[in-house]
Amino acid sequence: MRDLANQDVTYLEKQNTLVRAKNGKLYLVSKRLFDIIGASCGIIFLSLLFIVIGILIKIEDPKGKIFFSQKRVGLNGREFKMYKFRSMVSNAEEKLQDLLKYNEISGAMFKMKEDPRITRVGKFIRKTSIDELPQLFNVLKGDMSLVGPRPPLPREVAVYSHYDKQRLLVTPGCTGLWQVSGRNSLGFDEMVKLDLQYIRERSFLYDIKVILKTVLLLFGSKDAF
Repeated sequence: MRDLANQDVTYLEKQNTLVRAKNGKLYLVSKRLFDIIGASCGIIFLSLLFIVIGILIKIEDPKGKIFFSQKRVGLNGREFKMYKFRSMVSNAEEKLQDLLKYNEISGAMFKMKEDPRITRVGKFIRKTSIDELPQLFNVLKGDMSLVGPRPPLPREVAVYSHYDKQRLLVTPGCTGLWQVSGRNSLGFDEMVKLDLQYIRERSFLYDIKVILKTVLLLFGSKDAF
């Protein structure tokens, strides 16, 4: 699936016009500028950490890749490749079908706290959310923003209702209201509710508030899995 069905795209584009009109051009321009500056500074500042994590991943699994890319659904249903540090075994996707029955979160998502596919290095970088840092490159490309709803998988969007698809009205983010409000302790319905709350209320100061909360939670989160 490259895009959503045409009728869904039309619906989302109409809704997105309303969202853009509400948020205003100044906010959207300032948000994009902040994304570019923030992602660039983050990549430069964290470059040494990137190298160290890459080496550790290779030491544990020399045959596997350092980075993992996965198709995600972004603004108005457009697909893009989202980057992460690889935290699972190389054949993780093939093993997924056998694990779906152990899903520990409701709705159109899969989460398993003791997922056997996760490597030892993977457990650490997931716990500290370091595995998410390569998404700064997605922010530079414009596929993602620093703050916004998390981009879902195509298989998740395939079972979305029209209500759920409102999450796709804005550019997805590296962090968002869901992550700083309980993350995996919340179900899918609660996540959608928080995402739509963000879309209605978002502003430059709101984004800064979410980023600051994310920084405070980054190394102390017990929910990241």
